[in-house]
Amino acid sequence: MADRDGVDEIVGQWARERPDLDTTAMAVFGRVYRTARLVGDAQERCYARFGITRADFDVLATLRRAGGSEGLSPGRLTGALMLSSGGMTSRLDRLERAGHLVRAADPADRRALIVRLTDSGRALVDEAVTAGLAEQQRLLAGMSPAAVRRLDDLLRDLLASVEEHAGD
Repeated sequence: MADRDGVDEIVGQWARERPDLDTTAMAVFGRVYRTARLVGDAQERCYARFGITRADFDVLATLRRAGGSEGLSPGRLTGALMLSSGGMTSRLDRLERAGHLVRAADPADRRALIVRLTDSGRALVDEAVTAGLAEQQRLLAGMSPAAVRRLDDLLRDLLASVEEHAGD
């Protein structure tokens, strides 16, 4: 187990000032938040080597994971990434100018658009996902494979609990 961290200090301060509070949830979410922020920053630096942001990567990766060459509508991309249509449009504009994707008329409905990866966009996202996974694995290197599997299971349970109760 790791030595005490900054979250322990915060929880300890609350315990001193408000011993009546159960700060277990604060400790859990404080560590989740700090971990997510640090990993997000590391991923951003990793993707910057490819000339893209993490937000750009998310769009490219969503198109890549969709498989095939059919592409996705901007609406499906917007829903998959939980963005506003304006936020999606600016990302698509930037990625299209860079030559990583194209927007074309949907053959089934000429009033609608389909977004597709270009060959260079596909190659870029394939390189970036490989590098991003290597970075994530590097960040987990201080943990045993068994501990990583346990953590994955616990985080799945945490996510299920939060999703169940977040709307209450």
